[in-house]
Amino acid sequence: MLSFRKIILYTLMLISVLFSILPLIWMIVSSIKPESQIPIYPPRWIPSVITWENFLSVISKHNFGRWMLNSIIVAGIATFITIFIDAMAGYALACLYFVGRNFLFNLIVFMLLVPIPVTVIPLFLLFSQLHLLDTHIALILPTTANITGVFIMRQFFLGIPGELEDAARIDGCSPFKIWSQIVLPLSGPSLSAVATLTFVSSWNNFLWPLIAINSDNSRTLPVGIAQYMGAMSGASGSAPNYGPPLASAVMATIPALIVFFALQKYFVQGISFTGIKG
Repeated sequence: MLSFRKIILYTLMLISVLFSILPLIWMIVSSIKPESQIPIYPPRWIPSVITWENFLSVISKHNFGRWMLNSIIVAGIATFITIFIDAMAGYALACLYFVGRNFLFNLIVFMLLVPIPVTVIPLFLLFSQLHLLDTHIALILPTTANITGVFIMRQFFLGIPGELEDAARIDGCSPFKIWSQIVLPLSGPSLSAVATLTFVSSWNNFLWPLIAINSDNSRTLPVGIAQYMGAMSGASGSAPNYGPPLASAVMATIPALIVFFALQKYFVQGISFTGIKG
C-alpha cells in the first residue's frame, strides 16, 4: 500500500507532467481547427470541426518539404559524426593514460559553462573565411563538438571492467581494436543517449542557422518556420493567422518525438549509467 508521502510525490509528478504536455496538446488540437476557432477564450479542447486546411496550406504555399529535408540531413549527419568523435574522445579520457588527461577533462567540463551565443561571432568569422557560409557544412561542423556527449561517454567507459581491456591487450589488440570491437559494442545505452541529445539539439537549433544561412533552399525547419510563417501571420495588416504556424510546428515536432521515443529506453539507461564510477 502506498504511503502518504508517495501519494503526494506521485500527485506532484502527475501535475508536473500535465503542465508539461498541455501546451503540446493545445498545439496539436488547434492545428486541426478552423482559424476562427483557434483564438476563442476559453479554449475549446475538443474541436467542433476538424480541418486539414492548415497543413495543406503550409505544404502547398511554402518550401516546407525542402526545409524538412535540410533539417533531416543536417541533424542526421551531425548525429553520426558526433557519436564517432565523442565515443573516441570519451574512451581516450577514461581508459588511456597520458600526460594532462585530467586537466584536459576538467577543461572540457569547464567549457560546458560557456554560453552558446558567445561562440556565434567567432564561428561566423571562421566559416566566412573558409567560404562555407550558406552551406550544410557550416551547420554540421559546430554541432559535432558536443561536450555533453564526451562527458557521457567518458563516464560510461569508466564503468566498464578493466579486465576486459587487459585480456584484449594480452591477446595483442591495439587500443583502436579494443575500442571498436570490445568497448563500443557494450556502449549501446550511452551511444543512444548521445544520439538523442545531438539529434534533438541539432533539429531545434535556431540561432546559428539563422545567421549562417541566407538562401531559402538551404534553410532548416526552425528558421524557415520563423521567417516565413511569421511574415505570413501579419501580412497585409490583417489579423494574424495561427493555424499554419501551429500546423508547421506539429509537423516539425514529429521527427524529434520519433527519435526520442525510439531511443527512450536506452536514453534513460545511458544517462543513469554515467554515474556508475569515477
